[in-house]
Amino acid sequence: MITKRSEFLTGVKDELPILMGVIPFGLIYGASTRSAGISAPTAQAMSSIIFAGSAQFITIQLIGSGVPAGIILLTAVIINLRHALYSASLAPYLKPLNTRWRMLLSYLLTDEAYAVAITHYQKPGDMSRKHWYFLGAGLALWTTWQTSTAIGIILGAQIPASWSLDFALPLTFIALVIPLIKNRAGVAAATAAGLIAILTAALPFKLGLVVATLVGIGVGLCLEPRNKKQANINEIEQGIGHALTHTELPESTQASHTAKVKE
Repeated sequence: MITKRSEFLTGVKDELPILMGVIPFGLIYGASTRSAGISAPTAQAMSSIIFAGSAQFITIQLIGSGVPAGIILLTAVIINLRHALYSASLAPYLKPLNTRWRMLLSYLLTDEAYAVAITHYQKPGDMSRKHWYFLGAGLALWTTWQTSTAIGIILGAQIPASWSLDFALPLTFIALVIPLIKNRAGVAAATAAGLIAILTAALPFKLGLVVATLVGIGVGLCLEPRNKKQANINEIEQGIGHALTHTELPESTQASHTAKVKE
């Protein structure tokens, strides 16, 4: 029998492989806050309140550049718009839960937690306890992110200020972006955003990043339907091919084929 405890522990277990990749980013984030001039309590609070790696990296970069708070907030919101899609995807499964549960799980909703949670929800079985799986995966990720951030802050405090850690930010984003570029829409969005970021680099308050983000999202959205349409066409063609290969041959054809084999 599947219990709340077993669902919770399964969620933790399924999240563990992903955590191996989360830890280095937490360490880099914590250490990079020193270069941006952010105090240790503030850096740790960002991990607890924002709890979104990409938004946190962008935020410390903008803070280090002296960008106004309004621009930083707008940029973080734009970057995290994908979480609205995650929420919409999970909403039908979480609808039976009370408000407290939904608020807790919405706070724990991240890329990594969503990836395992939606897969688990889509599997057949008793749905009444699957939110405990989500809780286990989300808490495992939250604990790991807070711990790795704290360690990174401590290690960063031991590094001389002359050892600029700014290089870690672009390297981190390259590592995050490259694996996600899998189709024409992704390539076009990344290329457009990169070019716009370069062309608008002179804009004040790092507004070029906001413009580049919006352009990249727009290009990706425009091309995504075409990719889906082509994927559907490919699936239909594969289905037709599969059906043809399994269609029984007419008797005359079978006899001819048998005769050729005997020869």
